[in-house]
Amino acid sequence: MPELPEVEALTDFLTEHLVGRRVVRVLPVAVSVLKTYDPPVTAVEGGAVTAVRRHGKFLDVETDGGLHLVAHLARAGWLHWKDRLPDAPPKPGKGPLALRVALETGEGFDLTEAGTQKRLAVYVVRDPREVPGIARLGPDPLAADFDEERFAALLKDERRQLKGALRDQSLIAGVGNAYSDEILHAAKMSPFKLAASLTPEETHRLYTALRDTLTEAVERSRGLAAGRLKSEKKSGLRVHGRTGEPCPVCGDTIREVSFSDSSLQYCPTCQTGGKPLADRRLSRLLK
Repeated sequence: MPELPEVEALTDFLTEHLVGRRVVRVLPVAVSVLKTYDPPVTAVEGGAVTAVRRHGKFLDVETDGGLHLVAHLARAGWLHWKDRLPDAPPKPGKGPLALRVALETGEGFDLTEAGTQKRLAVYVVRDPREVPGIARLGPDPLAADFDEERFAALLKDERRQLKGALRDQSLIAGVGNAYSDEILHAAKMSPFKLAASLTPEETHRLYTALRDTLTEAVERSRGLAAGRLKSEKKSGLRVHGRTGEPCPVCGDTIREVSFSDSSLQYCPTCQTGGKPLADRRLSRLLK
């Protein structure tokens, strides 16, 4: 799933390639992709792009007609830039293509989604806050006013485990499954530690890890073409998706805890005092 660093890089890429150019066609291909119908998606056509912004994991393309084409790429979605779009319009079918945006220059981009669970979402709105997912977003962790005091206040009464708290978009915007693993590894904290139990020193350590991990990931992705962002993300991850590999800090074996539709990775030596966490899905199977 694209998270804050990748969506930030896509925002920069699209700012360079879209701003000042006119949209001539927006073609929904998958029935499920459009989540709004008034204004219709065709209302974006003819408008020149004035800005591209990020809201958490949402991409926001604004036109001079006052409309916003907002996209959330969900777990398996991606944006593919085309220097030259095919002349023939796309045909609805079972392929990954969900939506195409064509510019007057002949360039454009496709939104695609792999797999059978279709969660990629596109909205056409007059104000981004009309999108429910944007309206309930928490603060952006890379914003200038997101200081340690504000972070501590968010966690003070948070009774959930750190892994779940970091992924909650209404608490902190933009962090998903991969970067929450990376942040907790950098902070040397168990994903199952309760957020409200943090000492001031631990809060400082987690805040520093949050800001540093995301900032470094954004810098690694900056300037890359859209098609290279996935591989850059994977190459920069130290524990997420690396089950069975040695920890780059201590050399211990990276472990995994599986859930019904996701998993987390961690280093026992760095994060849990050497104790492996129970794999809850496996535990249920053994009962």
